Amino acid sequence: MGKVIVVTGASSGFGALAVRALARAGHTVYAGMRQTTGRNAAAVAELGAFGSENGVDVHAVELDVQSQSSADAAVELIIAEQGRLDVVVHNAGHMVTGPAEAFTPEQYAALYDVNVLGTQRVNRAALPHLRAQHSGHVVWVGSSSTRGGTPPYLAPYFAAKAAMDAIAVSYRAELLRFGIETTIVVPGAFTHGTNHFAHSGTPADAEVAAAYEEFYPGLMEQVASKLAELEPSWADVGAVADAIVSVVDAPKPPFRVHVDPSSDGAEVVNGVADRVRSELLRRVELADLI
Repeated sequence: MGKVIVVTGASSGFGALAVRALARAGHTVYAGMRQTTGRNAAAVAELGAFGSENGVDVHAVELDVQSQSSADAAVELIIAEQGRLDVVVHNAGHMVTGPAEAFTPEQYAALYDVNVLGTQRVNRAALPHLRAQHSGHVVWVGSSSTRGGTPPYLAPYFAAKAAMDAIAVSYRAELLRFGIETTIVVPGAFTHGTNHFAHSGTPADAEVAAAYEEFYPGLMEQVASKLAELEPSWADVGAVADAIVSVVDAPKPPFRVHVDPSSDGAEVVNGVADRVRSELLRRVELADLI
């Protein structure tokens, strides 16, 4: 039987691809996005056309992860229309590029608000329903940057994704006894097929950013270029959406799945970290949370 799923940040990129892949797999999917009657009206229309052309059950829902009332309203609408919610996919996020010093504290806070606090708002809206059902699945779209090799000039984004990963790890243990599964999908750096780099934010302090050009001239362009060279020709951003479908459909979902064609090392380091965490849970007699 198909599941009822909400995907945040689903107007473009991984989110839009995941919505379509999940719908093709037979699920009822709600694409959460901001400004459904404004800036994202075209994305809503495209989603409606996709649903009609493919005979799948997809819906756009107004969902701004920076607003608790918006998250609450979105989840309540889904419950009212479907009678349940089975899967939450935390995908909403924003990237920034530039020297760490050149970003103001307010910019760090704003990035944290989207990438980290946004997941908490959606969880607080959705988890009471999942706990009452004693079933459900929370899927977090993370980043290989949390433990893989990382270039400079992406510090605020990397820090926010690392925080989200740490929260997801704790949620996994805290939700398991309610019958709620957790999966962290870990994409590597996909330089084609998304707008991550094209739409990335820039530092507010232009003077400080310019000062770094003396010793780091054109660094961000170099990083983007070299990451593109590392990405094999067969890399397909759609593989992230396929991975989300696989974990949602799995009878026993895996805790962590890596989708990293460039192999930046995150899978190796995460494997060690997750094993060490499992060993500690056994030592403190919480083996059922592994």
